[in-house]
Amino acid sequence: MSRSSSHVLLSALADESAFELTAVEQFTAMAAIGLEYYSLRFIDVGKGIKNVMDLTKSEIQKVRHLEDRYGLNVASIASPIGKVKLIDQPDGTKNKYIPFKKYLQKDVAKACDRAHAFETKLIRGFSFYPPRDQSPELYLEQAVDQIGQIAEACHRSDLTFGLEVEANLVGQNGDLLAEIHRRVNHPALVLVFDAANLLVQGFSTRQIFDQWKAMRSGLGWVHIKDYKKVTSSMRGRHVDEDMLAHFVPADCGAGGHAKILQDLKTMLPALTRRLKRRGIPGVFLDLEPHVRGGGQFGGTSGPDGMGVALRSLCGLLDKTSVKYHLRDFSDLLAARGM
Repeated sequence: MSRSSSHVLLSALADESAFELTAVEQFTAMAAIGLEYYSLRFIDVGKGIKNVMDLTKSEIQKVRHLEDRYGLNVASIASPIGKVKLIDQPDGTKNKYIPFKKYLQKDVAKACDRAHAFETKLIRGFSFYPPRDQSPELYLEQAVDQIGQIAEACHRSDLTFGLEVEANLVGQNGDLLAEIHRRVNHPALVLVFDAANLLVQGFSTRQIFDQWKAMRSGLGWVHIKDYKKVTSSMRGRHVDEDMLAHFVPADCGAGGHAKILQDLKTMLPALTRRLKRRGIPGVFLDLEPHVRGGGQFGGTSGPDGMGVALRSLCGLLDKTSVKYHLRDFSDLLAARGM
């Protein structure tokens, strides 16, 4: 169903809604809470849990068949692209290093293939790990060069690459990510805002909005995740993502989502038009709530937690008068051809 430029599109990282991560469990949860879009990360279609990057052709076909059955479409490929080291040196982390030429030819090409296979224009990715406890600014030039090449590879495939703000990366905050976007200066590169990923680094609610403003001009979509406990002592320090334990729905945390959504509302018409020129259906708010816990490569909410997180988001959207859509009886009639 077509939406106007004043609407946001609701989606969720579907694996967070499932305990066993089976496709049926994920899709049942997504359809039951009323979503039409989901982002694809980890999934089990009968041969164990796999990242979307590792699915075989037959597994892709099975997922596509189930999508049709449950009335779902992929919002983005939630790839791990960019979650590797920039420099091949030990730094006390388990992060991998892959020579960039090989990475571009194999991993980035595979992410583009997956986007085409699931008929989405969006690939979520990251801005690479500098050596632990070293200033990310020292590695901006190399990160910009590599991200620029990824953006160009996506562009040649008629796709768009979204850089998510996250701790410990070169683009670990809004200012740095905005600087990467400015220097890369490529139409296939957009930014993905996530308030919780800033809160866990010690940013205050006021500072979160400043980081949002820094990313506005490059914004592509928004991850909805919040965090309750703010510790300013974390600023500038390495974040142990596996130890984070205070994720909450968006109306319970310190992210200031109401103010962010009010500001997003003013941007929606122009941003929607810009995205649609690249074949993207609109501005996604992608739930990644982690309400049962999260870490470096994913999180868990369960079907009930995802439902709570969606109701929290919808309450904020209603409060800020941002339009959205959930499935209703008219959608069921349309599915029945009536």
